[in-house]
Amino acid sequence: MKNLSRLLFTLVLVVSFSNVNAQDQDNPWAISFGMNAVDFYPVGEDAPQGDFFDEFANVKDHWNILPSLSTVSISKFMGNNFSLQARGSINKIEKYGQTTGINANPSVRVGDLNYYALDANVRYHFADLIKSKKLDPTVGIGGGYTWVEEGLYNTNGAGGNNNLGAGTLNGSLGLTYWLTDNVGFSIESKFKNSFEDYVDTHFQHTAGFTVRFGGADTDGDGIFDKYDACPEVAGLEAFNGCPDTDGDGIEDSKDACPNEAGLAEFNGCPDTDGDGVVDGSDDCPTVKGLKALNGCPDSDGDGITDAKDNCPNEAGPAENKGCPWTDKDGDGVLDKDDQCVDVAGTVANNGCPEIVQPTQAVMETLNSYAKTILFATGKSTFKDQTVTVLNNIAAILKDYPKSNFTIEGHTDSVGSKATNQKLSEKRAKAVMNYLSENGISSSRLNAYGFGEDFPMYPNTTKDGRASNRRVEVKLKK
Repeated sequence: MKNLSRLLFTLVLVVSFSNVNAQDQDNPWAISFGMNAVDFYPVGEDAPQGDFFDEFANVKDHWNILPSLSTVSISKFMGNNFSLQARGSINKIEKYGQTTGINANPSVRVGDLNYYALDANVRYHFADLIKSKKLDPTVGIGGGYTWVEEGLYNTNGAGGNNNLGAGTLNGSLGLTYWLTDNVGFSIESKFKNSFEDYVDTHFQHTAGFTVRFGGADTDGDGIFDKYDACPEVAGLEAFNGCPDTDGDGIEDSKDACPNEAGLAEFNGCPDTDGDGVVDGSDDCPTVKGLKALNGCPDSDGDGITDAKDNCPNEAGPAENKGCPWTDKDGDGVLDKDDQCVDVAGTVANNGCPEIVQPTQAVMETLNSYAKTILFATGKSTFKDQTVTVLNNIAAILKDYPKSNFTIEGHTDSVGSKATNQKLSEKRAKAVMNYLSENGISSSRLNAYGFGEDFPMYPNTTKDGRASNRRVEVKLKK
């Protein structure tokens, strides 16, 4: 045991001074070693075991501690904050719980029973989530196999001092405090639920040191991937592992011309005509021009290069290819914004003459007619006396030829909602079709049905239902 301790101590020193990377995709391995304690008491079983977590920290009466190197584990980082851990441990069981009553015994003793365990665990690490480089809490789940030498409270009935083995389902909580980048102090509590009665369910606690190692240098440039800004391409230490192909002192990722040596002021590119625009970005590389225009000249100063300016000697906007806008009808609205280019209008109406819209009083008159439109019960056909009403509505609409209108149909709540919806749509379309057939352009009209959704009066009375069976005419804006 003493030689094993020296061997592990030497391993820690070697790894500590050879690698200072964290356990991640560049540094995936970790070795842990230390002491372990086994507690059979606070697991929710019958005496001499007790309730869950009862006297969980009663080290003196319940914990079986082997005061030497008694547990060793190795873990592998799997990605996405998960690691896979394998652990082996040994112990001696002297305490098995406690009894109550008249002859209460706070620490039931058994002989020095051998304890061996092999476990595998998948752990999730929370260090990234809490943004900590020192604290690394973990939660884990896994299984294993545990052997306990046969004794008074664990026996398969065969007699003798056999080592009784059973599979276990394990859950764990742990915490590592990293003393350096690659050496940390770790503690863990693991609940081990046994699948056999002769090996009791128990807790196993561990404390010890963890060492992380295994840094990678993918591109072989002597710089570990973690510190290599270009881990897949060999580069120079001066540029954190990134290359400088043309040797101009600018690394390729920041060099606008990585295959042609240039000046730092031009991001590694040349400038032949000396206008401050590098050749690769200069649209006129043989003629000195303006930086704002990629090295090309602008004679009229309107911000458009002469080569693209239809009026190179007269300033104008780019959207008109460098020429000034015209106002053909002289109404103060430029032709580009004038919706009536050949007719003078107003700015408020986008260059067109103002359109006379019906007043509120006219709309009220329209709707007073609309409310008197009568349909056959449950149908979209008009009653005879409605024709006069529709003609009056058409006459009013003809007075406003530039205005558009919406015909809306509504019903009461009698009948199914779906039936009322369809009926309201048909009635609204019937009114629209009549107006279209009597001199009102269909392009000025839209018809919609709203069924029973927007009653003006309660549908609980006859008069209310009659008022809700209506057609409304609205000005479309």
